[in-house]
Amino acid sequence: MTTSQPSTDTDAPSESMTTVIIAFSMNVLVAVAKTIAAALTGSASMVAESAHSWADAGNEVFLLIAERRGSRGRDRRHPFGYGRETYIWSMFAAFGLFTVGAVVSVMHGISALTEPEAESNYLVGYVVLAISAVLEAVSFLQSVRQATAGGERFSMHPLRFVNRTSNTTLRAVFAEDSAALIGLAIAAMGMALHQITGNAVWDAIGSILVGILLGFIAVFLIKRNGEFLLGQSAMPATRSQILRALLDHPDIDRVTYLHAEYVGPSRYYLVAAVDIVGDLAEHDLATRLRGLEAEIERRDSIVEAVLTLSTTDETSLAP
Repeated sequence: MTTSQPSTDTDAPSESMTTVIIAFSMNVLVAVAKTIAAALTGSASMVAESAHSWADAGNEVFLLIAERRGSRGRDRRHPFGYGRETYIWSMFAAFGLFTVGAVVSVMHGISALTEPEAESNYLVGYVVLAISAVLEAVSFLQSVRQATAGGERFSMHPLRFVNRTSNTTLRAVFAEDSAALIGLAIAAMGMALHQITGNAVWDAIGSILVGILLGFIAVFLIKRNGEFLLGQSAMPATRSQILRALLDHPDIDRVTYLHAEYVGPSRYYLVAAVDIVGDLAEHDLATRLRGLEAEIERRDSIVEAVLTLSTTDETSLAP
């Protein structure tokens, strides 16, 4: 293939690793601050938020493992490489967010409804929430920057890109940081209403709402990781670029079938039916096909390429 490498929907591995490390560092700092504030104020919303941040920090560990283990190349036992292991570890992270974050927050909120806890020192709670918002924003802006750059490559809105990208670590950090900032607003509102009305029910409701929010995010992440584990086709823009690259090859006259499936972040399994230029003998034709497959597989993004021959009655694909 003589054309340039098709655009991928992930940045360099170091970029994703940087995003995860920043998110982990910020979440640890936030979790410590929220835990201290929860102990001092007794706020149900603050307890929920501290559980949320500890869950996020633990999830980042899973994402770091996912980045490292998923980057390994192919071997005899794993001909498609280890890219899909990224989605397995990311699935663990999503389950962690659901169990530690969502379930604990909802259960604590329900408990606070039946046995309200007297609060003290609202100022500490507000200060910690403000500091947490700044720290979470640092991590969120890094994921936004990465999502915006990826969306620009495919002329997609950053939110749509986050949903569609094969970069599961970016999707997890972006979603978790978004939920964290919304959760901080909910916690602040719950504390404020408790302070204004003197009714602890508002704080308990805040805890439950944070849990529901985390549950929604966790289900979304679980669903997307499951879809990539089952088999997700490449973005239309990437498929079109691969098709153009095949048609630009001097040995390929036309393409009648093309399937590109993710086997990891920006790693594809490619199957295509092509019509080879000329009228070669069977042995020479087989040799030419194997040579083209090897040439295609020299690209970092193509893990495995399988080429078959088109029949004369098959419709040609247009880029």
